Amino acid sequence: MHPRRSAQEVLLCDLCETVPLQSHCELCNINLCKACVGEHLSDLSKDHKVVPFLRRKATPNHPKCPKHAEKHCELYCEECNIPVCTTCVSSGKHKGHDMSDILEKLSAKTESLQKDLEELEKRIYPRYEEMASDVQTEKSELETNYEKLTTVADQQGEILHREITAIVNQRKSAIAGMKTKHLDALNKNTEEITQKMAELKQIMSDLKSILKSNDVSLTSTYKSRNSEFRTLPPKVRVIVPSFSPQKINKDQLNEMFGSLPPLSINTEHGDTMKSAEAVSSPPVKPLLDEPRVTATIDTGYRPLYSVSCLSEDQVWTGGDNETMKLLNLQSKLLTSIQTKSGGLPADIAVTRDGDLVYTDTRDNTINLIKNKQIQTVITLQGWRPCNVCCTAGNDLLVIMDSDDFTQSKVVRYSGSTEKQSIQFDDQGRPLYSSGGYSKYLSENKNLDICVADYNASAVVVVNQSGKLRFRYTGHPSNTWQSFYPRGITTDSQSHILTADYVHHRIHILDQDGQFLRYIHCDLRLPWGLCVDIRDNLFVAEYGTAKVKKIQYL
Repeated sequence: MHPRRSAQEVLLCDLCETVPLQSHCELCNINLCKACVGEHLSDLSKDHKVVPFLRRKATPNHPKCPKHAEKHCELYCEECNIPVCTTCVSSGKHKGHDMSDILEKLSAKTESLQKDLEELEKRIYPRYEEMASDVQTEKSELETNYEKLTTVADQQGEILHREITAIVNQRKSAIAGMKTKHLDALNKNTEEITQKMAELKQIMSDLKSILKSNDVSLTSTYKSRNSEFRTLPPKVRVIVPSFSPQKINKDQLNEMFGSLPPLSINTEHGDTMKSAEAVSSPPVKPLLDEPRVTATIDTGYRPLYSVSCLSEDQVWTGGDNETMKLLNLQSKLLTSIQTKSGGLPADIAVTRDGDLVYTDTRDNTINLIKNKQIQTVITLQGWRPCNVCCTAGNDLLVIMDSDDFTQSKVVRYSGSTEKQSIQFDDQGRPLYSSGGYSKYLSENKNLDICVADYNASAVVVVNQSGKLRFRYTGHPSNTWQSFYPRGITTDSQSHILTADYVHHRIHILDQDGQFLRYIHCDLRLPWGLCVDIRDNLFVAEYGTAKVKKIQYL
């Protein structure tokens, strides 16, 4: 099966529940396969009426009246809260009571029951399972920790039998070693900060020269590095250990001599400061009541999969062939580049420096295009790179599938170096579904990693350390509709936007996974998404091969 297509649902026999249905009994209102028809007709107590499934008629399923056996209940007494027949009504026992149609009441009750069942199955029971699993984990950790305490007590007993001179020498050696390591850590931190300060001085000097020169060429080619330096270097904080001596004499050798705490060097992540633009801008951009399409780009693909913003009026696109196109808002082709392998690009993304990155499943590579030259940055073994995004820290996040499509994971790269791998939750369960080419990702402004998992019908969000924050499975009120997320992106407000491919709309969520609004804009099979620096949304439509630019804030 093509990796971008899904199977249609098959309706099964109500009796055996394994074979596709072919017939329908209008008397019993059940669906039957060919083999089960004979078994059903063997019940001679009823005058069954079996017809082909497509020729079935709607058969009202009125319950029999418990008080008048020959009658069926066609009404429902709202005051007594029971089904009743016409004889019950004419008897006068329900005089003045409000009556409703039994099938309408059944439909309303059935819908309510279905919602209760779905909430129990998808939301409530899984939380109980998770709690039960957490308790088992706590019990296991409790056993392990108490075993460690016992081991420590045994080891301390052995240590206290050593000669006092040996203990003193060990303590002195430990103190000297800690001092050296602390000094090394502080010296290294000083060198890192000094290096950054030197770079900043050079950048400030260069900026002053550019501003003073009033040179258009220098000004237009300047690329800002402010965002790189807004994240401060890690701050090393050292803690000098304390020594707790105890009185020791020949009669009390079992008393504790004293101990040093373990070496403590705490590295705190530097604060991410807001940009000057963010500080001066209003804190919130409200959502528009009526999002509007401001431009439409015809890409020429059939179909179209990917879109990534280079600027407010230029986008890179990828579709059904090996060529990636840079287009403006007037659909004019500005640049085109072919993949090195000749295969389709699985996904594309634009780096902070404006270079293009693409993934290629034909040779399992991740490639960087700089000045129209293709450089293979990463070649994978045993894994296929699918979708990719560039982070605020200039890393690459790549979601990939194992060669046998049984596993999926998100990997963070700095250049060609793997820095992080995200695959399982705290209980060792896979975060993402199996099956290839069906997951899309983006980094949020709060550094959460957001994955649209089509096979799982969910958006899976983890924090920057890879810990699961939440799963979004569609608007809570739409219990009768499935959720089919494809592309995903985020904006300056930390909104999460994902393309509901089958239902032709975009879901907007807040950073905690709460549904805010739909975007419709007459979309047709929305697939790829991206947002520019002004929070304009670009939507790649699979079937029409058009990119729509939408203002929604």
